Amino acid sequence: MAKYRKLGRTSSQRKALLRNQITNLLYHGKIVTTQAKAKEVQKQVEGLIALAIKEKDNFETVKVKAKVPRKDKDGKRVKEVVDGKKVTVYDEVEKEIKKDLPSRLHARRQILRVLYPVVENPGKKRDRKEVDLVAKMFDEIAPKYVNRHGGYTRIIKIGQRKGDAAMEVVLELV
Repeated sequence: MAKYRKLGRTSSQRKALLRNQITNLLYHGKIVTTQAKAKEVQKQVEGLIALAIKEKDNFETVKVKAKVPRKDKDGKRVKEVVDGKKVTVYDEVEKEIKKDLPSRLHARRQILRVLYPVVENPGKKRDRKEVDLVAKMFDEIAPKYVNRHGGYTRIIKIGQRKGDAAMEVVLELV
């Protein structure tokens, strides 16, 4: 028996398709696809979520000092003239950040190897924002499933597709 379904595609096409569907499932929470694709995506997503659950609390908080540009009431940077040049004014701020321990960093990189980068509002340059899907997995998805041992996704059949009669399903996070 084969270890995976080939889905009638070359290996590079199949990997790209599965990566895309895994990314969309984790970003949106559910996707509609064929049954064969859903079973393959489900296998990989379960492993990623299990990895995120295992490493979710493996970090330390560190205080760092950062220079932040001072802004006026309109949200624009405050500038002052120094030696005939306009220079931005910076304030020093102390922030607390999460610093990954080595095993969590390794898990983060393993997850990033599978996921595609997600951008909100991709057409608009001004409102463009990159979503940190790995942080979402560690902070939102993993705590939800701490007390579960597997079974993080479910497949619900919705009927056959009109064109080729392939069984369509909804794959969603439980």
